[in-house]
Parts: sequence; structure tokens; C-alpha cells
Amino acid sequence: MASPPPPAAAIEANRRGMAALQTGDAAAAATHFAAAVAADPTSGALQRNLASAWRALGDAAGELAALEAALAIDRRDVIAWIRKAERHEALGDKGAALAAWSAAVALGQHLDPLPPPLAPLLAQGQAFIAGATDTMFAAVTDALVPLRSTLSETEVRRGDAFVATALGRRQTYRNECAGLYYPFLPADEFFDRHHFPWMAAIEAQTDAIRAELLALLDDPGEALRPYVRMEAGSPDTIWTPLDGQLEWGACFLWEYGEPNQPVLDRCPATAAALAAVPGARIPGRAPSAFFSMLKPHTRIPPHTGVTNTRAIVHLPLIVPPGCGFRVGGETRPWQEGNAFAFDDTIEHEAWNDSDALRAVLIFDVWNPHLSAGERDLLTRYFAAADASGFAVPR
Repeated sequence: MASPPPPAAAIEANRRGMAALQTGDAAAAATHFAAAVAADPTSGALQRNLASAWRALGDAAGELAALEAALAIDRRDVIAWIRKAERHEALGDKGAALAAWSAAVALGQHLDPLPPPLAPLLAQGQAFIAGATDTMFAAVTDALVPLRSTLSETEVRRGDAFVATALGRRQTYRNECAGLYYPFLPADEFFDRHHFPWMAAIEAQTDAIRAELLALLDDPGEALRPYVRMEAGSPDTIWTPLDGQLEWGACFLWEYGEPNQPVLDRCPATAAALAAVPGARIPGRAPSAFFSMLKPHTRIPPHTGVTNTRAIVHLPLIVPPGCGFRVGGETRPWQEGNAFAFDDTIEHEAWNDSDALRAVLIFDVWNPHLSAGERDLLTRYFAAADASGFAVPR
């Protein structure tokens, strides 16, 4: 239902107020706009005009009162929020200015198209917000320095994520499983090393594993294949540019619980190192282990994996400068010989911006937050589901 037209008295008083503002008579403008508001108290625009008159008179309290009245009529009034933010900023009321600018910028993001006159004003607001959060981040970081040495690796990582999230400096990502989702597991981006006491042992084999990979790549035969192989008839997706391409290549040692014996035979040190890892053993599903090769100037797009019941381990073997890896809100460089584990059901991406090949040994293990009983439960679940004859193929 359309709003009723404003009363004639409000229209006339507003006209007189605008005329007075144009001639520089702010006092008369305030009188006329006050009369317009009295004639039509439901108009936020008239309240904003009254606020303009108070601003011209240098009456900050009057301006803020009129802007609050406008926002009481419509909390989505982005212009009122902008003017309120400007006034608080000018008064040095930093907290109130931050709140008002935050509201204005949030509302502005939903304006499509954005009116051109608002663009520089919202940019001013974004700059204020950025400066405020930078200042708060620095203050909080300094205040927490004495505490960091008393915290565990997990506590430091979660605390850092909390501070950055609270101040809008990073996003919190959640699990998105394309397949099996196990409820109530922590949504860790990177798992802490203490969960994997065997990690140092496989890191110690980095040189031997790298040597076996290089020998394999000298004559890969059918062992090297594109990692992305879409089924015929699949619609275009983020994977289409990599489909059937060796820009992202893989040499599998294990795949869905099945050994690739020819590759294992050619890589005995790698096979032995993987055999010593207490990974999941689920027929037809786990483990998987492969050498992952990313050619120069290739990017793996942001994506999520199949199940949060596993952790994905990377052992970097060949890492030229210009390579990177992001999981959720944290980006890490690969470092040759330094393994890490992450939850691949949290959005992640990888890139090789160098002129050389990047190679990583990738394999899966149980999610460390699963208890021994839960691991047994999952193994029995798959066995029973498969035995029913109705289990969906992997």
C-alpha cells in the first residue's frame, strides 16, 4: 500500500526551509523544518533536513537528536547513519562513530545500484572502520603478548582466530561436506601437531621420498595422470579448466583403500613411511595417498572435500617461491619437509605462481577429534552399509 501524500503544510514549510538554507539563513531553516516535522512527524527525510539546519548552526546535540528521530522512523536510512557517523567522528566520539559507520557501510552494501553521491561517503566510512579495527587489533595484540607464552598451541591458534574474527579481520569457515558429515566435531582449519606424534618420523624421510618421486617422474608411464577427471556429460564447474589436464597431476600410491602396487614397488621408502602412519583402513574408501604435482602458474580453485571424518596431511617435497595454501581464514606457505594436517571440508585453495613444479605428498588419516570408539563405529558403519547392497558408491 502506498504511503499517503505529505500534508500541504509540511510541503510548504519544507520548501521554505530549503530556500532559507540556500540563502544561508540556518536559523530560519531550522524553524521552517521544525514546522514541517510537526506537520508530518512520520517523515525521516524532514528530520534529516532539520538535522542539516542544526549542523549549519553548529548545534551538534540538535543535529544528533534529529538524526535519531529519522532513524526511529526507519533504521535502514543510510543517509541518516552517514550523517550521524560524521557528527560523532567530528566530536571525537570514536565508539559511537564506529557503530554508525558500521551500520552505514552494512546498509550501503545492499544498495544496487549505489547512488554515486554515496560512494565517497561510504568509502570514508570504510576507511574509518579499517583504521579503528587496526588500532584495536594492535592494542589487543600488545595486551596479550605476556599471555601467549602460557598458552598451548591450540589455545594460541584459537585465541588468534577469535581476536581476528571479533575485529572483522577474518572470516570463520564451517564444514561443507560433499559426502559424509560426522556431527559435533570441531571445525579446525589446521590441526595441531600434537595430534600426530608420528609426523616427525615421516618428515625425516623427506629426502628419500623426494628422490623416489623424481625418479618416478623421469619415467612415469601411466602412473602420472590428471587429478581432475570429470565424468562425460558433466556440466561446467570450477573444475572444468583442470579437467583431464596435467597442470594438476597425481601419482597414486593408494586410492580409496586399494594399493597401486606398481607405484609402491618403485617407491619403497615412501611405501614404508606411509605404512608406519596409523591411518584409516576402510575397504573401498581409505586410505588414499598420492604425489600431487602442480605445474607453474596453476591454481587449484577454492573448494571443499567429501568428509570431515578424516584429516588431510601434506608433506611438501618441492616448493619453489611463489607457492601458497589457504584453509578457511589462514594462509600458510609450504616448507619442504614440514608436514601439516587440515580439514579439507573447510574451504581451501592452492596456487603455484612460480616458473617451476611444485610437488607434495598427500595422504589421509582419521580426524584426530574422533575417539577410538567412533573410529570403530565408522568402520562398522561402512561395512554394514556396503553389505546391505544399497550403499552409494564412493
